[in-house]
Amino acid sequence: MHNEFRKRFTKIKKEKALKESAIAQLRKRSKDSNARPRAEKIFYLTTLTCKKSNEKKENPIRKTTTGKGANYRKTKSGAGMTAKGVKAYRAANPGSKLKTAVTGKVKKGSAAAKRRKSYCARSAGQLRNSSAKTRNDPNSRIRQARRRWKC
Repeated sequence: MHNEFRKRFTKIKKEKALKESAIAQLRKRSKDSNARPRAEKIFYLTTLTCKKSNEKKENPIRKTTTGKGANYRKTKSGAGMTAKGVKAYRAANPGSKLKTAVTGKVKKGSAAAKRRKSYCARSAGQLRNSSAKTRNDPNSRIRQARRRWKC
């Protein structure tokens, strides 16, 4: 854990130093040393130093629904992540706050009730924006997940 933090910290430091040196070079090229580089150039520099979105993750979570290594539930059993899958995801993504579904009875106004209400609102939007076939199918993954969350 400590080594991962150190690696991330040094990477961020390097990116910041790279960005600052590039801005300094742009200022040297301009006539006035106190002039700020144009916004487009700064945006270009920041996009260059940011992490690329198409890079592969080191340890992706397998999307299995059968056997001992099942990280996701089958559609018929609720179509969400299993406790094991959540644990694997959190191990691969330190600092993650991912939790399993709220399936039991909850007190009104509790943290669990708020999570359920939030999920139900989000998933209602997903259901609304899905295809007509998915919307009308009582056994679609989104409907089964909403049923499991008691939406």
